[in-house]
Amino acid sequence: MNYAEKGDKAYLISIVMVAVIGGLLFGYDTAVISGAEKGLQAFFMGAKDFVYSDAIHGITSSSALIGCIIGSAISGLLASNLGRKKTLFIAGICYLLSALGSYYPEFLFFEYGKPSLDLLIAFNFYRVLGGIGVGLASAICPMYIAEIAPSNIRGTLVSWNQFAIIFGQLVVYFVNFLILGDNINPVVKAIDGVNQILNPGESIWVTETGWRLMFGSEAFPAALFSLLVLLVPETPRYLAMTGRDEKALSVLSRINGIAQAKTILADIKATAHEKTEKLFTYGWMVIFIGIMLSVFQQAVGINAVLYFAPRIFESMGMGNPMIQTVIMGIVNISFTLVAVFTVEKFGRKPLLITGSIGMGIGAFSVALCNIVSLPPIISVISIMVYSASFMFSWGPICWVLIAEIFPNTIRGAAVAIAVAFQWIFNFIVSSTFVPMYNMSVGDMGDKFGHMFAYALYGIICVIAAIFVWKLVPETKGKTLEDMSKLWKNRKNHI
Repeated sequence: MNYAEKGDKAYLISIVMVAVIGGLLFGYDTAVISGAEKGLQAFFMGAKDFVYSDAIHGITSSSALIGCIIGSAISGLLASNLGRKKTLFIAGICYLLSALGSYYPEFLFFEYGKPSLDLLIAFNFYRVLGGIGVGLASAICPMYIAEIAPSNIRGTLVSWNQFAIIFGQLVVYFVNFLILGDNINPVVKAIDGVNQILNPGESIWVTETGWRLMFGSEAFPAALFSLLVLLVPETPRYLAMTGRDEKALSVLSRINGIAQAKTILADIKATAHEKTEKLFTYGWMVIFIGIMLSVFQQAVGINAVLYFAPRIFESMGMGNPMIQTVIMGIVNISFTLVAVFTVEKFGRKPLLITGSIGMGIGAFSVALCNIVSLPPIISVISIMVYSASFMFSWGPICWVLIAEIFPNTIRGAAVAIAVAFQWIFNFIVSSTFVPMYNMSVGDMGDKFGHMFAYALYGIICVIAAIFVWKLVPETKGKTLEDMSKLWKNRKNHI
């Protein structure tokens, strides 16, 4: 084959696969807490200088999300000034340092194995550092793929980044399962208002070592990603925007062939200094809808399930909760593929509305199981329905809509705002789940908290479906110019 004429598809795929590892690490880092959080809780419950409450545990379990907010907020600045490639390398280093630091937070300053408030702060620092890597990757990996890929397959290649995120979650569920092995997680229960470990002897390995290995396991893919990023090129768009036309043409030629590369480079140069407009040029509604898409994606409660899956399955009376967690990961990845292959056929709105209804049914079913005595398998199936419904709808489709819904001239600022709200509400949901889930009222005991949490998420799912039905425009088949006209017309009619 003459690559000068047709381009080198293997080269393109290899580049995209490296960027996709960044998405895999995104999923790995955000879900590793699911297997480690019970051992981590038991470890810090042994501290003598403070009380490790459910509220503190909720914040610690979701502290990486603070870094996600920071990383997403600075992603545009770093990408514009340092380039996409260097920003991805920084994300990789953040992942690596976070994995090593979370494995051994005592490094240099503290006595190994002795929990304290200062050590907790150090641990959370490393988790926030990993979150910065996630925040950077969540914005830059899709951007890198979009800018490197030919236009005719750009959507497909960008969609695989979302698949990689879910695959990363499945990988870490399986890794956590292997690390746990025959060892038993700590059983923590509030007795007279004080959390106690009911099986301290049985769970000692997990309390002392197991959670460390789970966090540390991320170091291997993080190191691989950091090394491979050094081997991929900078994106042609960034090279052209910074005056390196010859290098941009070289990269484009190897991917697309020389003739097409020259045409693409001319188009890039023509739009490199595209004019920008004020944020509310198209009215407030487009910004509001973009923000609320992000808010609903998190407020439906999915990450509370992903981060605390083993705890949830254990409370349902299942044998080894890590097995159900791995099964849920397989279900998640299968239904993400449903979205990848149907979004252009069915459209964005039908998938979002159907997913919202499915999630609502699953959430209300879990709530019902805590009111009426039903077999545990009903709760497990309900959780699976809830999770699967998210994976073919709000998981990938929200990212697609955020990329499409804004007119090109305000997209940069609008996407940054929307993504920041996404991580903020991710943190709110994740940090409030444990204390809400463990609420105990009257004769129901902690079943009230279980019921209340899922009933609340179910109600939000219903509201989300109504929101999409009434306010969100369908972007299937529309160009960015079409979106500009749509929002201008809506502004004129408001």
